[in-house]
Amino acid sequence: MIKSINSVFACLLALAVTASLSNAQTQKTATTVPIEAHVYETAKLEATAARLAGLRLPAGFRIARFAELTNPRMIAVAPDNTIYVTQREPGTLVMLRDTNNDGIADVQKVVAKREHLHGLALHKNRMYLVTINGVLVADVRPDGTLGALRTIITDLPDAGQHPNRTLAVGTDEKLYITIGSTCNNCRESETKPELATIVRANLDGTNRKVFASGLRNTIGFGWHPVSKRLFGMDHGIDWLGDDDQPEELNELIVNTKYGYPYVYANSKIYPHGEAPKGFTKESWARMSREPALLYTAHSSPLQMTFYTGNMFPAEYKNDALVAMRGSWNRQPPSGYEVVRVRFDASGNPQRIEPFITGFLIKGGAPDGKDAHIARLAGLAQMNDGSLLLGDDTNNVIYRITYEQAAGQAIKSNADAKMIVSRMPEMQAVPSSITIRSNAFTNNQPIPEPHSAYNQDSSPALEWSGVPRAAKSVVIVMEDPDAGNTRPVTHWLIANLPANATTLPARVPVGERIANLSGAMQGANNLSTSGYYGPKPPAGDTSHHYHFQVFALDRVLQLPSGFNRQALLDAMRTHVIAKGEIVGTYQRR
Repeated sequence: MIKSINSVFACLLALAVTASLSNAQTQKTATTVPIEAHVYETAKLEATAARLAGLRLPAGFRIARFAELTNPRMIAVAPDNTIYVTQREPGTLVMLRDTNNDGIADVQKVVAKREHLHGLALHKNRMYLVTINGVLVADVRPDGTLGALRTIITDLPDAGQHPNRTLAVGTDEKLYITIGSTCNNCRESETKPELATIVRANLDGTNRKVFASGLRNTIGFGWHPVSKRLFGMDHGIDWLGDDDQPEELNELIVNTKYGYPYVYANSKIYPHGEAPKGFTKESWARMSREPALLYTAHSSPLQMTFYTGNMFPAEYKNDALVAMRGSWNRQPPSGYEVVRVRFDASGNPQRIEPFITGFLIKGGAPDGKDAHIARLAGLAQMNDGSLLLGDDTNNVIYRITYEQAAGQAIKSNADAKMIVSRMPEMQAVPSSITIRSNAFTNNQPIPEPHSAYNQDSSPALEWSGVPRAAKSVVIVMEDPDAGNTRPVTHWLIANLPANATTLPARVPVGERIANLSGAMQGANNLSTSGYYGPKPPAGDTSHHYHFQVFALDRVLQLPSGFNRQALLDAMRTHVIAKGEIVGTYQRR
């Protein structure tokens, strides 16, 4: 249904007794504030293939259906790529899996049930869940199902307008729980200090304290991968007009106030109601931290994730992506999109810009009014670097992938530009290094134990021919035959000692390699540091896995968890010799 009220609260004059703008709030003096606001509910349309084709994404990006399930809300992805989705209306937690790697979930199973279940977080093989009043935890079994749910918090404040709690485990090994306000704008936190806050507690639920306050409803939040600073998107106040209050990106700092309910945006004073006890609204503004960035009012930000994968172009690394559910209190409507929050190299937010648009169709309803094909909620990164995006009204989860521009797709292992050792800047480098493996010979099959379908253990390697001038050795393993247009990164090792000539089998996953001082493992396409074995889809012809060894004239300075692009950038002009062995693998 679409309904438009062109001048709801037009000329809100002399609000002396009650204010629809502020539930449970009483003023002692009259306030004259003309405001024009709207109720504009867009019509829901089916997300047909033709309408999905009209979505606007940056060049090279694709979106496709991944799963269909009722009311998908928050999403989390386990290290083994098992996906968990909360369903608010049935109050269930669903486990999804894509067991044949075709980009569509073929396993869907309910693994937990609690009324009002919403937020979820995975940490060290445990699942944390939050309802309106409680937090629960369960062990994750090897098959992805959950053990018995244990309640660790029972007394979170009752909800009203904002019942959708979320939670996460921080870099300090603490639980962070969001608690929205019960109303549009009221002074409830004076008597119930946990409302409109983020609280922090131990992982067992004890020692709960308010971490940050004055946050009307922060659902999406997370820690920047480089700076480790905490950021969150807060929902603005309604009924202040089409362009107020903008949605806020806040840097969330312990014991800091963020304005609500007396101050909004960049120290704007909320025009109705009394000041907090013992303060003026102006003094409250001076004590409150202003937003880091603002975005279009009423867009309604939900889940947020920092991108740490290797599928998207390198410039997306460490930026945040946010699902914007869409407005009901604005004309024209806002939101109905995914936005990108750009950060600089130091982790400072720079701007917010659209990433995926077109879920809102101007004039798309039968009566000519605006319509939508999705109201977005969950957003999470898969281990291969793709994104999952949930629509809780048309009951779909989409998968967002990236491919190179047309004409640059990988066709076979002969595509020289997609293999590190054959990149143009390395063509003049002598191929003096000889590589061997006791597991396979050149262009022959890699044994099953080394595949991700089996033991996922790395093969032993040995090499010779490293020049005496070398200061370090790099190893890269890639699959250029994958279905996307960038080679799948299976293994990155930097800063092996120049005098090293062997690498044992079964190198453990992790950044450092024992007994090889200074050696660092980088992030593969699962975003884990270490070896990721061959895993081509069943039915594909043999994929070719290039094990490449490079001798460098320097030891590289690389960040923890470095990716392929960071390694390439650091290696440029420093490679003095190279070598390669190719193994094949086909899923039978």
